[in-house]
Amino acid sequence: MFFHWSYLLLIPGMILVFWAQQRVQHTYRKYSEIPSSMGLTGAEVAKTILRRMGISNVTVEPVAGQLTDHYDPGGKVVRLSEGVYRSNSLAATAVAAHECGHVLQDVKGYKPMNVRAALVPAVNLGANFGPMLILGGLFLGSIGGIFINIGIALFAAVIIFHIVTLPVEFDASSRALRLIDELGILQGEENRAARKVLNAAAFTYVATALYSLLQLAQYILIAMSRRN
Repeated sequence: MFFHWSYLLLIPGMILVFWAQQRVQHTYRKYSEIPSSMGLTGAEVAKTILRRMGISNVTVEPVAGQLTDHYDPGGKVVRLSEGVYRSNSLAATAVAAHECGHVLQDVKGYKPMNVRAALVPAVNLGANFGPMLILGGLFLGSIGGIFINIGIALFAAVIIFHIVTLPVEFDASSRALRLIDELGILQGEENRAARKVLNAAAFTYVATALYSLLQLAQYILIAMSRRN
């Protein structure tokens, strides 16, 4: 099995990603146990926001799993995990509002969101074949360097995707917090709880981006050592 010292670079990244995941799960569980004063479920929160914003062409539906919430701009659907869809907790309110933040980005033509969507095909290609080409290039003799360079170029698309994702997610959270405050969906300290839920979720994207950067650095170091 091939081993290069640069694999050690990934250790802090893996620790950071694990910590971020544990943090978001802990924060989500904590505020999932606290009902909002308005008593609206996640589905009702999303529908209320969309209605108040004058958006009638987007539907809200449940989806299996936990923290699988997302907005599908192609299908014009806000999909909320079953725990969020039916729950009236502070966590459910924050998550539902966040997905509506993505809807508003779509409606207003938020450019980073459009760029991220356009990158998806390249990201799938880079994530699936980039590492394979790099690893394969290590065993292909003189022509291996070409495969390694192509693999690194493909994986760079993954990095760009994660970098573009950061403003998209932070902006959606900012819109969500503003909406639930302006529309009176949450009151007083409840807004602070929602902020904690969304900040914890946003940090997972930061951790993932940093881990991907470490992966890219590792691949570059492997390529450089092969040339020496």
